Amino acid sequence: MAAQGRRKVIITCAVTGSIHTPTMSPHLPITPDEIAEASIAAAREGAAIIHLHARQPSDGRPSADAQLFRAFIRKINDSCDAVLNVSTGGSSLMTLDARLAPARALKPEMCSLNMGSMNFGIFPMLEKYGAWKHDWEPALLQATRRTVFQNSFDDIEMILADIGKGGGAKFEFECYDVGQVELLAFYLRKGLVEPPLYVQFVLGVLGGAGASVENLVHLKGTADRLLGDAYQFSVLAAGGRQMAIATAGAIMGGNVRVGLEDNLTISPGVLATSNAQQVAKMRRILDELGLDVASADEARAMLKLKGRGAIGF
Repeated sequence: MAAQGRRKVIITCAVTGSIHTPTMSPHLPITPDEIAEASIAAAREGAAIIHLHARQPSDGRPSADAQLFRAFIRKINDSCDAVLNVSTGGSSLMTLDARLAPARALKPEMCSLNMGSMNFGIFPMLEKYGAWKHDWEPALLQATRRTVFQNSFDDIEMILADIGKGGGAKFEFECYDVGQVELLAFYLRKGLVEPPLYVQFVLGVLGGAGASVENLVHLKGTADRLLGDAYQFSVLAAGGRQMAIATAGAIMGGNVRVGLEDNLTISPGVLATSNAQQVAKMRRILDELGLDVASADEARAMLKLKGRGAIGF
């Protein structure tokens, strides 16, 4: 039972993503059934928002096939009341139209939106593994040396108009560095985005801000100055600092994101056996901090989402 007067914290769980590969962990959800089961279990442990990507069931490679999304998203929606957040980021190797296809087809309550183009380097993980289950895995990692994740001004404005105003989705605005917070503030002044903004500070991706408390403090200070009371924030850290940086974010007044998309471990050097395990750990941390976990419907109210009755699945 929630204690009176305790602040509510939204836990987002990003269950599979497009960064980690099957070789890296046997616990990474791959098939639609695995993604659905992982999402439902995470919601039961307290995740109010589930951030979703798809993968090819045969070999685990990232996919933006809307039919693959449909194969798990309906099952999740029928089994829990979590807010289902569909990625528009996909992979840096996908075209923009490919990345947006699932959100356009499904019209979810929330979508992610990367606030700018950037070098998105995951090639350093090549050094950690000697043998690969699939040839596509090292090829994808190596390709990030030469590719740029593109979200131009035109791209972002089209997504805001098409999926936001057109489809009714609210956004998880993913900000990897301070310039992307500045851009979000520009769109707020222009009236292209409306409060409450949900800003996800993304730390630890090579090409963006590193996973340090100092960077988090700077990002939050910039957002406080530019966005004022028009925003709420959440924090994710890619890699082993996931829990520590999320905890710092919660102490600073924010929400948190965990999940195997961002970090494969539960403690240093120990693989997490599930997304639910990470959610449960974060829930225990929040309780120790005197904070309560927001329910899915409380998250909907906090973020002013359109509700389950207006989704397209």
